[in-house]
Amino acid sequence: MAENFPYAVIVLAAGASRRMGQPKQLLPVNGHPLLRRVVQAALDSRLGEVFVILGANAEKIRLSMEGLPVEVIVNEAWEEGMGSSIRTAMAAIDRDSRALQGVLVALGDQPEISAAHLTRLIQTQQSAGKSIVASRCAGKLSPPVLFGPVHFAALRNLRGDAGARALLQANPDEIAAVDTDSLGDLDTPDDYADFLRRHA
Repeated sequence: MAENFPYAVIVLAAGASRRMGQPKQLLPVNGHPLLRRVVQAALDSRLGEVFVILGANAEKIRLSMEGLPVEVIVNEAWEEGMGSSIRTAMAAIDRDSRALQGVLVALGDQPEISAAHLTRLIQTQQSAGKSIVASRCAGKLSPPVLFGPVHFAALRNLRGDAGARALLQANPDEIAAVDTDSLGDLDTPDDYADFLRRHA
């Protein structure tokens, strides 16, 4: 299906998880590491090639990707922030040289990402004709976010830790949204404990 739906999925997982106190990418969720769960959802969407961007604890976390048909890339400048990870992913995507209809940016610490939600982002881009399609929970825009080709140059030049948030702020008229009940990320032990309680 990737040939018919030429998208790339970037899963950002380079952070040091300082607030969690341990690599959150490896937290067990239903018997699997958190990051592997998110990456599997991206693969199940069958939208295109999946790029996983690692940084801190890269070698340990890379092991959790074994057997998955993804491109794992280590961002050596991960301490600069999320913008550097997106730049790193875009450089890898550019080497592929395929003409893409969009790049989907997801976070590796959102355990409730599903293949169905990612597919809805693509369907909304096609029906709404907008160049950005963001997820929306409780009225707040958040990743995963789909960016059309008009934004690729900006993604290649992102700086700082805000990631692609600046693109959302700069292009409010170009945004469509897909509502979801919950796509929260896990940043702290309380976040993780709350997620486990809700999904016991």
